[in-house]
Amino acid sequence: MSGKKTLKLKAPSETAEDTPALKKKGRGWEISEKRLDALHERARDMRRHSTPAHKALAKKFADADMGRYKFTRHAVVGSAIVDFNSHALGMAIMIDEDGQDETLAKRRDKSLEAVGIRVMRIPASDILESMDDVLKRLTIAMRECIAERKEKARAHAAANPNQHYSRPNRGAGPRRKD
Repeated sequence: MSGKKTLKLKAPSETAEDTPALKKKGRGWEISEKRLDALHERARDMRRHSTPAHKALAKKFADADMGRYKFTRHAVVGSAIVDFNSHALGMAIMIDEDGQDETLAKRRDKSLEAVGIRVMRIPASDILESMDDVLKRLTIAMRECIAERKEKARAHAAANPNQHYSRPNRGAGPRRKD
C-alpha cells in the first residue's frame, strides 16, 4: 500500500517571479476604486432622472421577452456610462440627445469597441417619433451580434479540438441507486 500524497504549494516568494502582478484597480479595469464608485453614483443619478427617450426605450425593453439578452439601464462599462448595455451580446446602446459633445462620444465609442463592445447610437428624436423603426434596427443589430458570437465560438472550437464543453443535465436530479 502506498503512502498519502499531499499537494505541495510553492511559497509566494517563489511564484512572484513567474506570474504577472494582479491589477487590483477597478474590478478588472485600470480605474481607481474612487473613480469607479463615482461613476456608479452618477449612473444611479442618471437612472433616477432619465430623459423621455430613455424612459420610452426602457419601457419597450421591460415589456419585451428577450430571454438571456437583457439590457441594463445606465450601466458602467469600464470608465464609461452607457445608456443600455447587454453583457450577453457585447452590445451597448447610446441615445444621442441634443447638445451632446460629439468628440467625447466618439472617443468613448472607440474605447468600448477596443474591448469588443459594439456601440449603437440612436438619436433621441428617432425613439420618440418612430419607435417601430428603432426596434427593427435594434433587432437587426442584435441578430448580427448573436451571429458574430456564434461564429467566434465555432472558430474557437475548430482551433481547439481537444477542449470539450459539456453542460450538466439540468432536467435530471441526482440518480438514486436502489
